[in-house]
Amino acid sequence: MDKRSVIKALAAAPLALGLHKAGAQGTPFKIGLLAPMTGPFASTGKQMEAAARLFMKQNSGAVAGRKVELILKDDTGVPDMTKRLAQELVVNDKVDVLAGFGLTPLALATGPIATQSKTPMVNMLAATSAVIDASPYMVRVSMTLPQITLGIADWAPKNGIKKVVTLVSDYGPGLDAERTFKDRFLFNGGQILDTLRVPVRSPDFAPFLQKVRDLAPDALFVFVPSGIGTQVMKQFNERGLDKAGIRLIGTGDVVDDDILNSMGDVALGVVTSYPYSTAHPSALNKKFVDEFKKANNNLRPNAVAVFAYDGMRVIYDALKKTGGKGGGDALLAAMKGQIFESPRGQIYIDANTRDIVQSVYIRKVERIGGAGGELFNVEFQEHKDVRDPPRAK
Repeated sequence: MDKRSVIKALAAAPLALGLHKAGAQGTPFKIGLLAPMTGPFASTGKQMEAAARLFMKQNSGAVAGRKVELILKDDTGVPDMTKRLAQELVVNDKVDVLAGFGLTPLALATGPIATQSKTPMVNMLAATSAVIDASPYMVRVSMTLPQITLGIADWAPKNGIKKVVTLVSDYGPGLDAERTFKDRFLFNGGQILDTLRVPVRSPDFAPFLQKVRDLAPDALFVFVPSGIGTQVMKQFNERGLDKAGIRLIGTGDVVDDDILNSMGDVALGVVTSYPYSTAHPSALNKKFVDEFKKANNNLRPNAVAVFAYDGMRVIYDALKKTGGKGGGDALLAAMKGQIFESPRGQIYIDANTRDIVQSVYIRKVERIGGAGGELFNVEFQEHKDVRDPPRAK
């Protein structure tokens, strides 16, 4: 299908999809999962798919008389690819829900398609605060960077950290994290020595980390996308920042649970704020971790897995509420206001903002089980019912 044909078909999609969904009781309920399965963010896609399939395995292949079908598309982390695949899912596959979105630009590329076709869009990761505005049909089940950054910005100055350099990936979430940390840390009496931004693709942290060492702050605040933290830790160690007495703090992406063990002792003592840890001490989480590892060759679930798992529950519960009838507007209404216990703790989808409300935890990397034990992000402080803070107009 050429570009002109896709546009024409998409323009007709709302009517076509409405007819499809209105009488769809006996037809499969289709979820289009857009995730980066290859490329630099492939670990994100792997976690998303594994969690989605685990939820489906645990919760039957049918809801309210509708067989549930997951259609996975590898968008490789490239926005143009995501947009094209989303169009195909809506026009050709006639999906009932679009889900996934491993990076902010991917969600932004899909927003207009979801809006025009009135297809609910379950955002399982994209964490720039303003991305929720890309479509009135988007519901976010993951987090926002301002939401999770406030905790570490409050903790740091109370724990001997007065001077900080920030280092973030140079795109929406990184800029959100930088701004939020800087504003809150300065408000709390801290000092920002410099703000450094690293390209998202093919990042080389070494020259930036050398500059950090020369500035000699009390700590380095870091945000990088999920799956990139190993590079940061490796070069942090090679540049001798830990030996120079510079602490590493940040959002939890830098010490992702699925790659934490590969970082080694250099990660010990790193303090971050995040909405989930594999070590979260609830019975529900222990069950989730055990079953996820059994289903995925002992792979640890990280926050992305929990976001995708919860996103599937939001979709399933919405379909149940509509009695299996579905329909874009009805599904969206049924997604709003959902509240339930997740492996990360209680979460709530605000009915007005369509955004996530959740606990954010302050965690420290520790080795559990002695010298031969594994590394975990151990939670030691909880901030309950945290919302995305108001944005400047």
